[in-house]
Amino acid sequence: MGLLAATVVAVWSWSLIRSAGAVLLDMSPDPTLPQKIADRLEQNGDRIFDLHLWRVGPGHVAGIVSLASAQPQVPSVYRKRLADLHSLSHVTIEVEAWQEGTLSAEQQAGVAVRIEPIS
Repeated sequence: MGLLAATVVAVWSWSLIRSAGAVLLDMSPDPTLPQKIADRLEQNGDRIFDLHLWRVGPGHVAGIVSLASAQPQVPSVYRKRLADLHSLSHVTIEVEAWQEGTLSAEQQAGVAVRIEPIS
């Protein structure tokens, strides 16, 4: 009987460690979220050059998105494109005007997108 109780406690403990570790390490609950954000925002030549996502609670993610655009719009236009992403609870959007040649090659290629932390 004691062995059964020890097994139940061990399984429960391991589950608790995994879930607490995910919260403490700010793991993104949806690994496809960065691509969903990019698909909605990178239109008409707009380019994401910096993206950070953090888990702020169960099922809630906050993000900071930096965009470069030859024809920048107000951040609320970009925020509306993300409205159907319900797990995205808080978003800060920074839009920078740019002319051809003012971004680094890495930023133009779109490979400067970072997600913190990567899980």
